Amino acid sequence: MRTRIVKIGNSLGVRIPKVLLEQSRLAEDVEIEAFDRQIVIRAAQQPRDNWDAAFQAMAQNGDDTLIDAEEARNLSSWDETEWQW
Repeated sequence: MRTRIVKIGNSLGVRIPKVLLEQSRLAEDVEIEAFDRQIVIRAAQQPRDNWDAAFQAMAQNGDDTLIDAEEARNLSSWDETEWQW
C-alpha cells in the first residue's frame, strides 16, 4: 500500500489507513525504529510483559529461592533488635 508523508503542525507524519491498523491490531502505544531506509512500527512492549510466566517457570524449576539465603540465616543481633521488619 502506498501513502504520502504529510505536514502535521510543525512535524511530518504518515496517515495509516484504518484497515491496516485493524489488521495489525496496533493500539495506542507503539514503538518506532528507523534503520536501513525503513521505519518500523510495532506494538509497544509493556515493562513487565510475561513476568508471570517467567516466575511460574522459575518455581517449576526450583529456581525461585533467595540468592543470599545463607546471609538470611546468619542474622546478627542488630538485625533482630534494631531493624524494623
